[in-house]
Amino acid sequence: MSRNTFPGGIHPPECKHLTERLPIEPCPSPPFVVIPVVQHIGAPARPIVEKGAQVRLGEPVCESGGFVSVPCHASVSGTVEAVENRPHPSGTPVLSVVIANDGQNTPYADFSLEKDYLELDVKEIRRRIQAAGIVGLGGAAFPTHVKLSPPADKKIDTLILNGAECEPFLTADHRLMLEQTEKILRGMQIMMKVTGAATGIIGIESNKKDAAAALRKKAAELNLPYRIVTLPVKYPQGAEKQLIKALVDRRVPAGGLPMDIGCVVQNVGTAVAVYEAVAMNRPLTARVVTVTGSGVRQPKNLLVPLGTPFSFLLEQCGGLTEDAAKVIMGGPMMGIAQSSLEAPVIKGTSGVLVLTAKEAAPRRESTCISCAHCIDVCPMGLMPKVLGQLVRHERWETVKEYNVLDCIECGSCAFVCPAHINLVHLIKYGKFRVIQQQKKAS
Repeated sequence: MSRNTFPGGIHPPECKHLTERLPIEPCPSPPFVVIPVVQHIGAPARPIVEKGAQVRLGEPVCESGGFVSVPCHASVSGTVEAVENRPHPSGTPVLSVVIANDGQNTPYADFSLEKDYLELDVKEIRRRIQAAGIVGLGGAAFPTHVKLSPPADKKIDTLILNGAECEPFLTADHRLMLEQTEKILRGMQIMMKVTGAATGIIGIESNKKDAAAALRKKAAELNLPYRIVTLPVKYPQGAEKQLIKALVDRRVPAGGLPMDIGCVVQNVGTAVAVYEAVAMNRPLTARVVTVTGSGVRQPKNLLVPLGTPFSFLLEQCGGLTEDAAKVIMGGPMMGIAQSSLEAPVIKGTSGVLVLTAKEAAPRRESTCISCAHCIDVCPMGLMPKVLGQLVRHERWETVKEYNVLDCIECGSCAFVCPAHINLVHLIKYGKFRVIQQQKKAS
């Protein structure tokens, strides 16, 4: 296997034409925002405000729940209306801080640029990143300060920025690379300092050549020696293990992390957030969201205050079409179908996709014909067909032996299955049961 690619993978329809040429627009502030304590991997945050409290834009309303956790901040100024369970994109109600918007956007602090931010020591940079509530904005939402704190015995030589955005329909990262090019490179510069990495690479799929050109031009102007590499379009190029394989030809070991092979991977949107946190003391209170699909009247790329209900967001895009049938947070391959439009935009919301009834119609499952297409395309080298059968027979020990926990849930197996077996759902359930057993045993 040569560089610039990875084993397996698929080529689903890209469907990015709806929004790839649309500049990012600011989304109006909603009448109220809902800030859940669960917006990242790790320990939930803890509310530190009560009903009736007055808060300002950027003010902390939740504190970190531990090291692998980050605080949450008010994305509008106003009055805390409630601290209670509210609908969440995960499908389970989550404790949330509800803020009635006073429409003033009164800032909590001075968020202007500090010119000497690169002189800060590494410890202070990490502190600012955690205090700003920064998590991976590619969708995984892992706390960024944790990724930037490898153990002393894990030397990092390469920092990779992920600009692949391989998920169909989504264009938020594409627009960021075109419109906030310098912030991305400055954020990368900060993370290079924190990790001590000598090599910086930005990986971009070849369907975004304009973004690659913009980054190369700006990097030359700023005299930043980063490599901007265009990669063949293939899903799931944006998964960090696949991106590392394609860019530097290294394999993350089973059960391991990129830091085990000297790499740290961050999303381009995260780089912007890191720059604003470190150079401007600005917390994460908004993110770019692609609102798209045949079921929404005016697809857009919007800069959205966190906590904005999906219902309000969709209204800013002309509302739903008459045949809209399914709303997904994220893209069609790894997104989460929504049961309530009152769930809010959270830090991991890269897109909101609306499908029509025809597009969302379920496909009738038939018997597996053992074609092995799912095995051919699995980017992790797993055997999805076998895993699916083992899960159906509840053979959890064997499921574990077949490395179910290595599955990245990209959905490639289900996409190519001619029998329309929803393999990724079966495997997700298998992972859940294996993790349950491990917790019980410990």
